[in-house]
Amino acid sequence: MPTAAPTAPSRRERMPVALYALTAGSFGIGCAEFVIMGLLLQVAADLQVSIAAAGLLVSGYALGVFVGAPLLTLATRRMPRKAVLLSLMVIYTVGNAACALAPDYASLMAARVLTSLTHGTFFGVGAVVATGLVPAERRASAISIMFAGLTLATLLGMPAGAWLGLQLGWRATFWAMVAVGLVSLLVIALWVPRSRGESATVPLREELATMARPQVLIGLAMTMLGFAGVFTVITYIQPMLTRLTGMPEAAVSPALLVFGCGMVVGNLLGGRWADRRPTPALLGSLLALALVLGAMSFALRSPTAMTVFVGLLGVAAFATVSPLQLRVLRFAEGAGQNLASSFNIAAFNLGNATGAWLGGAVIEHGPGLASVTWVAALVTLAGLAMAGWSVRLESTARSRAALPADCVPGRA
Repeated sequence: MPTAAPTAPSRRERMPVALYALTAGSFGIGCAEFVIMGLLLQVAADLQVSIAAAGLLVSGYALGVFVGAPLLTLATRRMPRKAVLLSLMVIYTVGNAACALAPDYASLMAARVLTSLTHGTFFGVGAVVATGLVPAERRASAISIMFAGLTLATLLGMPAGAWLGLQLGWRATFWAMVAVGLVSLLVIALWVPRSRGESATVPLREELATMARPQVLIGLAMTMLGFAGVFTVITYIQPMLTRLTGMPEAAVSPALLVFGCGMVVGNLLGGRWADRRPTPALLGSLLALALVLGAMSFALRSPTAMTVFVGLLGVAAFATVSPLQLRVLRFAEGAGQNLASSFNIAAFNLGNATGAWLGGAVIEHGPGLASVTWVAALVTLAGLAMAGWSVRLESTARSRAALPADCVPGRA
């Protein structure tokens, strides 16, 4: 009998169920990051602080990620990756319970920082686990599937959290995230396998040497600058929509839903584009983000136009995530991928903190709320410039490597 022709791998084989367990965990952690943006007015009123001070709860979280990502990654480097992910979800759940119980602003800030410590290491280690589950040509898509939880947190979690906060108070939103954390913990325990090839065997000095590679450092800088523009705007989207555009407070949740839809689309497009053409995806997504931020300045007084641009911002913002993460992982190939991946998540969140601080400074000490969008565009353009420099250095290095040894100074 003739042998049956081999069939192509199914989508399930190429995208195993463990990826979707990582998606569940990233959804939970993403909720902790984003829901506060739909609760700023309620938190500010209840704790008797200014809107800019409430916005610093975003910066505090992001700075906690920036500090916690490398420290926790190094502290857990000899633990199995699955155990690391489970431990982080426990901290996440406890941290959100502390947010719900916080009696004052300082306590809420401390609880937010505690929760944030899980973020960078979860996404950093999770990205390495995700790329190890699929063939090399599908790594960007695997990253985008894991990060889909972050986009779903915005699509579903942020508007639901804003609605819940409006109906039952902002503390109810954090109790809901405690429940999300418990479910995520269970799903990860059931579905994520123990990783092969753990990085615990890699000497620490080799991991640190990976972080000193010029292209890795430039990649971190482009991530931070590129994404800072997003949070310069999105942190203050609630007052922008209500005070500039004239939309009622009840319309904020639907607008955030539009932003979340855009993030889902952008995340998937960015992953597929980066699988096929990683460098054009990197440069093109950052350019699109800067253009959307700049053009949003002309939509601030129109509810319809502003809603459209909120959706476009979601598309453009998360189209950058997979290309930026994949580039750092590529130049950190070998020793230290866990650390480099976590540092890049930290760079995203340093950008978030910088953007939230910059937006608050523009509002309180600069030209005002209406100028936040064009300031954000300039910041993202700086990230694009860093990406262009990185690509140029890579091209130069390839050209030098292609020349005969006696044609390159210093090579014999």
